[in-house]
Amino acid sequence: MALSDLFLINGREYEWADIHLNFGGVDIVGFRKVSYKESQEKEAMHAKGRDTRSIQRGNKTVTGSLTFTQSEITAIRVASAGRSMLDLTVDLIVAYVPEGSSKIVTRVIKGAEFTDIEESMSQGDKFMEIELPFLALRLI
Repeated sequence: MALSDLFLINGREYEWADIHLNFGGVDIVGFRKVSYKESQEKEAMHAKGRDTRSIQRGNKTVTGSLTFTQSEITAIRVASAGRSMLDLTVDLIVAYVPEGSSKIVTRVIKGAEFTDIEESMSQGDKFMEIELPFLALRLI
């Protein structure tokens, strides 16, 4: 059995309909996009000669963004007693839950804090999407 077979559901990959988002303990339905990334500083260390002797590791960083509908942002503001989204620290749980399967994959983004919030609409838009980039403590 191939390693990839362990993560396929009836021979298919996870899809958008399988994603669930829990935002600070609340299940969110009005999100349109989720992305997250873990990175680490790395630097080639040289000594005698031209070739790299080793790769040195530095700080790790977790970044990402959530894109919400305007109504979901409004609901979050009401639930947080009108506090600015920039003042919130939340744990985000992204779960990939395929219908009719027990193969659930969960990622926990600990201590996320939003860095920007910009609201805008253009002529012809049918609804507003608001992207909130974030920094986080770690990805589990």
